[in-house]
Amino acid sequence: MHDATLRSDLRAVSGTPSTLDAELLVLPTWDGDDLADVPELDVATAGALADARARGEWRGKAYATCLAALTDAAWPARRVLLIGTGPDRGSTGQIRRVAAAAMIEARGRRVASLAFCLRAPSQTVEAAQAAAEGLTLGEFDGGSYKTDGDHHVVDRVLVARAGDAGDAEQADALERAVARGRLLGTCSNDARAMANEPGNTLTPTVFADRARRLAEGTSLTVDVLEQQQIEELGMGLLLGVARGSAEPPRLIVVEHEPDGGADAPVLGLVGKGITFDSGGISLKPPESMELMKDDMAGGAAVIAAMRAISLLGVPIRVIGVVPATENLPGGRAIKPGDVLRSADGQTVEVTNTDAEGRLILGDALWYAKRCGATHLVDVATLTGGCVVALGKITSGLFGAPDRWVDAVRRAAGVAGDRVWPLPVFDEYADQIRSDIADLKNTGGRAASPITAAMFLKAFIGDTPWAHLDVAGTAWSEEARPYQAKGPSGVAVRTLVELACAHAGWTGIGG
Repeated sequence: MHDATLRSDLRAVSGTPSTLDAELLVLPTWDGDDLADVPELDVATAGALADARARGEWRGKAYATCLAALTDAAWPARRVLLIGTGPDRGSTGQIRRVAAAAMIEARGRRVASLAFCLRAPSQTVEAAQAAAEGLTLGEFDGGSYKTDGDHHVVDRVLVARAGDAGDAEQADALERAVARGRLLGTCSNDARAMANEPGNTLTPTVFADRARRLAEGTSLTVDVLEQQQIEELGMGLLLGVARGSAEPPRLIVVEHEPDGGADAPVLGLVGKGITFDSGGISLKPPESMELMKDDMAGGAAVIAAMRAISLLGVPIRVIGVVPATENLPGGRAIKPGDVLRSADGQTVEVTNTDAEGRLILGDALWYAKRCGATHLVDVATLTGGCVVALGKITSGLFGAPDRWVDAVRRAAGVAGDRVWPLPVFDEYADQIRSDIADLKNTGGRAASPITAAMFLKAFIGDTPWAHLDVAGTAWSEEARPYQAKGPSGVAVRTLVELACAHAGWTGIGG
């Protein structure tokens, strides 16, 4: 098996393109770009770039590329790759995507080393971090079980910014930014690797083992609750979903508890951990069911984010909770019409066993509060209705109060995850009222992502809470220039950014 997260030696440097020691130079470019900051580049290519512009090969269209040989022996690099930014040439989000596209292109060309050159107006430390994130994301290899696959790794990668290499303060800031970007990209790839694992190799037990492994080298503590402990807690919703499977459930609890963080807000991160979802008795159609191995992408995001939060030394306490189980139609599986009792005492009529994610999250949100969480965010591949509403580009964002939802939205914007808020008006709760129990787990097709969020809200009380429905964004069904087909690692960077930005939301709900 090939390690999907194998990566290069990546570091920051200061210098001009003509001095960078790498096989391939990568320069972002745009419409009307005259390369005024590197006037010698066209000469170094013996006029090849001017010829490419005349032919229309060199354009600023997003992700369009133009490759030219560097014939000037004074330049250490042998080739230059111009890659288009489109009109959005200055944002960190576009730098991240362009860098990822450049890495994918370089791997396809079997390049041994590359230097990604930051150009004005993107010579900031924020852009350097984004470039490092993108270059790392571009390294992800989803073909981990291919015995004859081309698993090329670019051995050495530079994030280069023009400037005086002797300026220690500037060099230190650049190195810190690139190291942070590298960490965030790596943790995103860790989440992608877990979401990419087949259901037969990533069982709930193995998922818990992965959490322990990712905690190595950090100050995190990992506690894995087994079935007997889950039963003692009365977590009837998690146990109900797990009944159809021969694999026992697990509740994975990861804690970051820094010195002096006891009196600060406690951020609770809860991730859906269905390691394979058949739909249970309410069986899914066979088409694309194999992709239901990624129904634990929310849990993977939480575990990977916790690693980054620890290594970045976030000064507040953060708790990650991942309920892990399979949802299968075994002889003991729950049936439509069954009634389950949650850990907080509420009763739930199961009207559709394929609405299992909200069930296990209900118990997990309760447990996060029990552990002391004062602010909550859950991440889940929860509803097909969210895909209908927002497609494959944007995650749904729900929650209360509005200030907390806004804080999560800001964090997602900084991190480069697109989210869009949807309402949780009280009237939607009418759709999940049961005639026989306190709640039912589905509210019909109308507003289905909202009624799913309303179900979760029933377990929150007055705690600030946000729900990210990543059903459409956790998996890319087709390759994009900046993202390989497969798992995306969505929400990892958002959760880390939210924890790092705690000063901006500490008083919400406090």
